[in-house]
Amino acid sequence: MAHLVYLSLGSNMGDREEYLRQAVARLKSITGLNVIAESSIIETEPWGMTDQPAFLNMAVAMRTSFAPFVVLQIMQKMEELAGREHLEKWGPRTLDIDILTYDDIELNFPQLTLPHPHLTERLFVLQPLAEIAPELVVKGKTVREWLELVRLGEEADSK
Repeated sequence: MAHLVYLSLGSNMGDREEYLRQAVARLKSITGLNVIAESSIIETEPWGMTDQPAFLNMAVAMRTSFAPFVVLQIMQKMEELAGREHLEKWGPRTLDIDILTYDDIELNFPQLTLPHPHLTERLFVLQPLAEIAPELVVKGKTVREWLELVRLGEEADSK
């Protein structure tokens, strides 16, 4: 059975756009992964640790027969191939790939939590995801609804 998986990709070091393009090309080249949609690339401010360069972010939808932890291993290997070093939490990176959802499975392990624990809070994740999956339901609301809530929250914070 082919499982539906949504990913968030980001980069804020070096040739950010090239890192994202290479990642999508690698995803498309892996037997057992079938990329079915990709969002446009957007530029966003850093989240968490804000004293770093801006990010380019995008979302990808794919189908796979691989189990969630196998998908995680593949994504970590792709980050490693892009030269990613895990020096500090939320720090600069050549490539960051997060598994946002895997079907409607819920997991809670130190290495992998599904759906992604911050998915419904981050504009840089929701905006590209809404482009390719606006009606995807996460934690009882559609991605489009979460996006509007986050936007409203940011507007209220800026006043």
